This record gives sequence, structure tokens and C-alpha cells, in this order.
Amino acid sequence: MDTPTPAAPAVNREHTPAEFGPVWRNGLVSFRLWAPDQATVILAIDGRESLPMAREAGGWFTAATAVPAGVRYRFLLPDGSAVPDPASRFQPEDVHGPSELVAPGAFRWTDAGWRGLPWHEAVIYELHIGTFTREGTFAAAAARLPYLKSLGVTVIEVMPVGDFPGRWSWGYDGVLLFAPDSRYGRPDDLKAFVDRAHALGMAVLLDVVYNHFGPEGNYLPLLAPAHTDLHVTPWGDAVDYGRREATSMRDLVIANVRMWIGEFHLDGLRIDAAHEIRDREPDHILAAMAEAARGAGGGRMIHLVLESARLEAGRVSAAGGFDGQWNDDLHHALHAAITGETDKDYVDYAGRPDVLAQALAEGFRGGGDADRATVTLPPTAFVSFLQNHDQVGNRARGERIGMLATPAACRAAAAAYLLAPQIPMLFQGEEWAARSPFPFFSDLAPTFATAVRDGRIATFAADPDDLLDPFDPATFAAARLDWNEHRQSRHARMLDWYRAILRVRRREVAPLCAGIRTSGDWRVDDGVIRITWTGVKKDLMLTLNLSPRPAPLPAPLKGRVIWREGRIADGRCPPWFVAWSVRRRER
Repeated sequence: MDTPTPAAPAVNREHTPAEFGPVWRNGLVSFRLWAPDQATVILAIDGRESLPMAREAGGWFTAATAVPAGVRYRFLLPDGSAVPDPASRFQPEDVHGPSELVAPGAFRWTDAGWRGLPWHEAVIYELHIGTFTREGTFAAAAARLPYLKSLGVTVIEVMPVGDFPGRWSWGYDGVLLFAPDSRYGRPDDLKAFVDRAHALGMAVLLDVVYNHFGPEGNYLPLLAPAHTDLHVTPWGDAVDYGRREATSMRDLVIANVRMWIGEFHLDGLRIDAAHEIRDREPDHILAAMAEAARGAGGGRMIHLVLESARLEAGRVSAAGGFDGQWNDDLHHALHAAITGETDKDYVDYAGRPDVLAQALAEGFRGGGDADRATVTLPPTAFVSFLQNHDQVGNRARGERIGMLATPAACRAAAAAYLLAPQIPMLFQGEEWAARSPFPFFSDLAPTFATAVRDGRIATFAADPDDLLDPFDPATFAAARLDWNEHRQSRHARMLDWYRAILRVRRREVAPLCAGIRTSGDWRVDDGVIRITWTGVKKDLMLTLNLSPRPAPLPAPLKGRVIWREGRIADGRCPPWFVAWSVRRRER
């Protein structure tokens, strides 16, 4: 039984989306710029005479000429500004430099037979191209794909690659949505990464940022009404999705969605901070994104994931267009249980096995309408994790979970989420308990760097000497994975453990996930959590003591045990005890 693919939500179909960026037709290249706030625009192509652009309806400027791929160009504005193409496909000299003309159909794909994979089979691996390998390139990451296949990964989630200013970045301060950052390689290198993943039977999702633009190198406000003052995001001006003119920011973002899915053959997108993407109209921009992504998929299985500070029950339901939502509640509960941390994000989770049980069973912490909403959603509507870029990187020094908790505690927490019927997601290096931190790093211009430093000092209420400087090259260098480490004895044992448990997930749990359509039944006795998820023919059951203290076993284990951490003695669960079992349902 396959998990149904969410239907694309109904949106307003009367508006034909615009094409952004150069268009190749009949031997000519039509350069197109959406700049309704400018009276005139000139196209400047390196080594050629500049061309005045014709102003057309909707604030568009166009100019057609015969030029080969590889030429570099900019747009000249009346005030003397020279700006890159907002829909540039490549920025060889970074965000302030000229755009390079790229032929979108030049790459030779070999994945014609790839149709994708069902969502319930997803085991996600989040990685950052710049730190996943020593080289920090698409090509180097592609060379590691067979390793991820052998680990048991089925979906790779790549942190944002849209062109950002400077030499390194998490990617969330990108300003050119259509251009893979040149530090990682050329656009065809990203396509080769995706093509290689498909050849190995793995899907690729891309993390995209549509709620704001980075502070440096965003030239859109010179050209068009890109932002709104109706609300402000924590990272800067909000993108204006409320306009419904002939062309608007809605069109630019929808064109970007179509490009990633259609031109780069990506299998889906993870939408960053969806709660900051605001649109008051019935045909919400998120619904339009979902429709555009599935329409561009060409019959492939496309998967869409939301990251949101609130439960998006309507969007991750069968009719909402999205497959799943990141489950921060489960992370916070797992983290608090095994580290003992009680501050900031963890204050409402520490010492609360009931909250952990509910997050595991229902996918989201309860409270008000959330209680009613979560029980109607399948477990696969939630993406679960013990680590991710945010939860590691938004610490003062970027410590991973293995630096904060014992190996036994880490294994127990990992076993709890890796075999649950939610969609599991690993963070790069988690599988061998990597010792490299993943701190926040950036390379903005000095004017912006000062503001970021001051903001982090205020956030952590810390002495500057206690924080890693995001702009120090050593901070970025420390984040790169050490690929010699996973062969060392302690790390190799952890890697073997992850491979083994993911084999069990593939063999025992994944086949059940499609048939588990509602939340699990849970209870807590003396700190021991018991959960049962009801499937079509079999039930999945968990007994969990995620604490450093032994506790009475509430009832004998039932069914066939498929994974166990720790051994029961004298009717008591040891610390960090996990038992997963499968029981055939009685007719």
C-alpha cells in the first residue's frame, strides 16, 4: 500500500506565470528583466556594444541578440548602477559581479527512467555542500553518494545553494535564487550530482528560502516592489506576496520552483520558515508553489516539506499539497531527555516524558487545536531528527549531540526516531558521531558582519570570547567533516550501528508506514513510554526509558522484537532502554 501523494491545492489558474532570465529562441537570446520601478534599462554584454532594452507591459524590459553561452552581462540603470540578473543562472564573480549566460539544455541527463520513490520509504540525510567534503563542491559531494547509499539513505536534502555573498555561508542569506553558488561549482555540476543520485536510486531535495533575502547583494529593491512593510521577518524585510499585478514576486518565486524541479530534475523542496511566508489572499503562495512543483515534475514523485514554527496541519494533510513538516517538538524532547538541558528551547520539555511520548506518537506537541489536528495526520506527515543544521549550529559553539550526551543515550534517542513511523532525517556526520562542530558561519561585508556579531552576542547573552566568530575562516574550516574519522574504532562502531538500524527500518518499518494512517496510542508509566501504532495487518510498538535511571517495566514486551537497546533485568528497564516490536493484528 503506497502512501498517497498529496494533491496540488486549488489555486487561481487565470494568471500565466512569467519567464525570468534569458530565453533562447530561433538562434537569438532574449534577455528579460522585470524592473517596473525603472524608466530605462541598458543591457551591457562584455566585449559588445551596449543595447537599450525595450520597455513592455508589466514592467518588463527585453533585448534580443545573437550571443553564445558563456558571455557575461549586466543591466545598467539610469543612476549608473550595474546590477546582475535577478534570474541569473551563474555568478562566476559572486553576487556583485556580472551574470554568465548559461544554456539550460546543455547538460546530458541519464535519468530518463527515474520516477522517484514513495514518501514512506524516505530516509533523509541533510548535508551542506561546503562542509560535507574537504573540497566543498558539488563534484566532491557526488563522489560520496555511494557511501550514503550504503548507509541506507534514500533522500538527500541539500542546504540552500542560491548564490550568497562571500566565500562561505549556511545559504540562508542567499540573494540570487536561480544561480547555484559558484563556490560549489557550475550549474551542470549540481545537475551531475542529482543525476548520479538518481542512478543510485536516491532522491534529492533542495532547501529553499522564500521568506527573505540576505542583507548583502540583493538588488531586487532597485528594480521592483520586492518587499512589504506589513510585517518583518527575524532576518530582514519580508517578501511581498500580496500583490496581484501582471507580474509580481509571486511569479519570480514560482519560476524558481519550476526551474529547480524541471531544469535541475530535483525531487522536491524543503521550504524554510514557512510561517514567515505571508499571503492574505485565498490562493496562498505556498499553494501555488506546491502546484508549480508537481506540475514541473513531469510524472515523477515530487516531495515537498515545510519548516514552520507552527503546526501546518492543513498543508500537510492529503489535500494540502505538502508531504511533511519538520518536527522540532520531537527534537526538543529527545535533546532535553538525553542532555539534561533545561534552558531556552528545552524549558518546556525537560523532565516531561509525556511530552516526548506525545511528540513521538502524534508528531507534534499538543495544546488546543494541535491536539485535535495531529491525531488525524499520518505519522509520515512529520520529519523527525535528533540533529539538524539549526539545532547544532544555533548553539554558541556548534556542538553536536555526541559532545553533549553519552554514547548510550545518543543511541537510545536515535533508535527512538529512526524506527518510528515518521520520516527520519540524519544530519551530516551524525552516523559516525562526528567530532567536528557545525557552528554558524558567514562571510558578509564588514558593515553587515558587525551587526551579525552583535546580534549573536545578544542572543546568547554571552561574552564575545565565548562565541565562535562566524566570520573567522577557522570557524568555517572547523565545520568541515573529517572523512578519516569514520574509520577510527569508536566512530566506526557507531557507523556500523547506524547501518544496521537503517537496514531494520528498510526491512521491517518502511513497509508498515504506508498503512499507518493515524497517530499512535501512548501512555507513560513511571517514566517508561509505551506507544502502539496501528497498521493494516501489523502494529508497531515501542517501549522506551529515555532516562539515566532504571524504571519498572510496565508490561511484558509484546510481538516480535526487531530492535533493542539494553536488557531487562528483574522486571526493570535499564537506563536508555529501547525496544521496538511488530505484532500481527488479530482478525
